Amino acid sequence: MPQKKVAVAMSGGIDSSVAAALLKHQGYQVFGVTMLLYSKPDKEQKAKLKQAAESLGIPHYIIDLRRHFRHQIIKPFCNEYNNGRTPNPCIACNQHIKFGLLLNKVRRMGADYLATGHYARIESGQNGFRLIKGIDHGKDQSYFLYTLGQQQLQYLLLPIGELYKNQTRRIARELCLTETEGHESQDICFVPDNDYRSFVARHLSCQPGDIVDTDGGVLGKHSGLAYYTVGQRQGLGLASDRRLYVLKLDSRNNKLVVGSQSQLLSSRLIAGRLNWVSGKAPQDDDGITARIRYKSPEAPASLRLNRDTAEVSFSQPQRSVSPGQAVVFYQCEEVLGGGIIESSEIS
Repeated sequence: MPQKKVAVAMSGGIDSSVAAALLKHQGYQVFGVTMLLYSKPDKEQKAKLKQAAESLGIPHYIIDLRRHFRHQIIKPFCNEYNNGRTPNPCIACNQHIKFGLLLNKVRRMGADYLATGHYARIESGQNGFRLIKGIDHGKDQSYFLYTLGQQQLQYLLLPIGELYKNQTRRIARELCLTETEGHESQDICFVPDNDYRSFVARHLSCQPGDIVDTDGGVLGKHSGLAYYTVGQRQGLGLASDRRLYVLKLDSRNNKLVVGSQSQLLSSRLIAGRLNWVSGKAPQDDDGITARIRYKSPEAPASLRLNRDTAEVSFSQPQRSVSPGQAVVFYQCEEVLGGGIIESSEIS
């Protein structure tokens, strides 16, 4: 029986390199692929990729997806900020680039599967494939994968989802792979120094406008809505005897709405652009929890589904619910799906 062939999306870090090592050890025919997304790899990254591929004894290829990334990720990212929303480009990249374009390309290259270094798991059963949290809940990345469906999951492998991060580091040390103790960046990959405000300002023409309270009273001027996010307190430039936070970016009227910390709490949100991993919406919402951003804790939630949207209600109000971010739904360890936050109600 011929070996199954796996393409591993490699970044030069240890997670993807260890994923490749595990799959090779399991008997797969492995090759590495690196996506060229926004700039050419620098010397350090090239060296890491070369060292990892040589250490593992696997071929390695670079696939240029810069044009697609610019049109499908960077341009919408800037437009979302211009519209008063806070996007998550990593989710969009997974949906359109990594598990869209790249998956299709490696399949045409002869790969039976695409593997990545995500801390999440895939389980198969009579009813299809399920997306499950990684064993290491502190590193779990299933939030970023909620847009996956049955069509993609059948061709994906997530080998390090069964590991804790310290186990990944130990394997990397044993294989003499680089970055075993390195800093793990949480930054947006295409934004230098994670300074998204400067990045957006270079791509958009930001228009100043009024900063107002919830009653419409003008408190000051903002520099352009793209410079602000919901929940922000610093950098508002307001003289006030109370702490003020960004509550809303009103792009229609070019106004920045501010208020107290308590006004940041929301008990209800509306989400659109829904995706259900199984291909079907859940039949009931018993035991469902929701996460409104990657690092936020899960909170018990009830869902009322309409044709294209979900009304999500929380028993405990959530802080800084931001339109443009993703809300992801779980049932125990399983990812049910999610959507993009369209609006929220202040408690």
